[in-house]
Amino acid sequence: MPEGIAVNGDVITWARERAGLGPEEAAQKFPKIAAWEAGTVLPSYPQLESMADEFRIPIAVFFFPERPNVPRIEETFRTLPDAEFASLPRRIQFLLRKAKAFQIGLHELTQGRNPAERLITRDVEFTARMSPDTMAARVRDYLGVTLDQQTAWRNADEALKEWRQVLYRVGIFVFKDAFREESFSGFSLYDEVFPIIYVNNSASKTRQIFTLFHELGHLLFHTSGIDPINDQYVERLPERSQRIEVLCNRFAAQFLVPERAFEAAFAGLPPTERTAEILAERFHVSREFIFRKFLDRDLITQADYGRAARQWAAQRQEGSGGNPYWSKLAYLGRDYVALAFNQYHQNHIDETQLGEYLDTKPKNVGTLEEYFVRGVQ
Repeated sequence: MPEGIAVNGDVITWARERAGLGPEEAAQKFPKIAAWEAGTVLPSYPQLESMADEFRIPIAVFFFPERPNVPRIEETFRTLPDAEFASLPRRIQFLLRKAKAFQIGLHELTQGRNPAERLITRDVEFTARMSPDTMAARVRDYLGVTLDQQTAWRNADEALKEWRQVLYRVGIFVFKDAFREESFSGFSLYDEVFPIIYVNNSASKTRQIFTLFHELGHLLFHTSGIDPINDQYVERLPERSQRIEVLCNRFAAQFLVPERAFEAAFAGLPPTERTAEILAERFHVSREFIFRKFLDRDLITQADYGRAARQWAAQRQEGSGGNPYWSKLAYLGRDYVALAFNQYHQNHIDETQLGEYLDTKPKNVGTLEEYFVRGVQ
């Protein structure tokens, strides 16, 4: 009888496959995983913990008698061909599964009831025949944020935080993470009760803001979406998915910088890089976004746009990472963290479950709560 923890090897196989790892790739981190799956060797509890961390599942799953009946994340993206999904970078596939775990966590923490008084995806729905102008006007009216309020925010950092809170009030939870894939800005997972948006925290604040509304567009089409920077990805999608991608981009652009407001702010100014910077600061969008408007109006050349875009890209610097507890709170969002701690203090979940909901080792949840109580950094 092999020594170790008696678990079903087929459940280990399910967890590995769900994480998108082949046997050889998994063996680089877990040399004995083939034997664990075959049942000829049993893993220790610390080894189960390591697999739970690596495969993004609760450790309790390994003690199930058979494979859990959990839908594959690919099923969330019904309009995305399997081959296209399989071609996504491993890191993005991992984050999609991680996001799905948060979505399931929201259902569990709230007994399936969104805490928002209104749910925008229930009250507003886009159709492929709607114009971006109409889409933007309906959403701005629903959110109740005027353009004057938007432009009064001090900077892009404040604007991002405000928009995130605005979306929370209408039922959208926003999570963030370091994607480590510069070509992807974010994605969304549609759900009738808990639609969520997941944003690449490594992108600039202005890019994150644009991603929020691009993905909100997807959710209002009642679809999940992935926001790549590379247009080649969009060109490979089915025709209807391509149309939705284009509409989501146009909606986000029209919502953040309405044409009339742009024309009024641009009046009398030259189409220069400095003007792009001024207008970008006003609307809290990127300089490239504004410069693209100049290009679309034939006010600058493609060479002008390319040179400025490369220059601005070179000016960006990645952050040092900072304090991990502040980062964790920023990634999860205070509203989600508050739900988890509330359930813990009402004795509805234990410390181990709390750590799973917060994507944090149980030994660190006490320190995380200290930072949470201290408030926003």
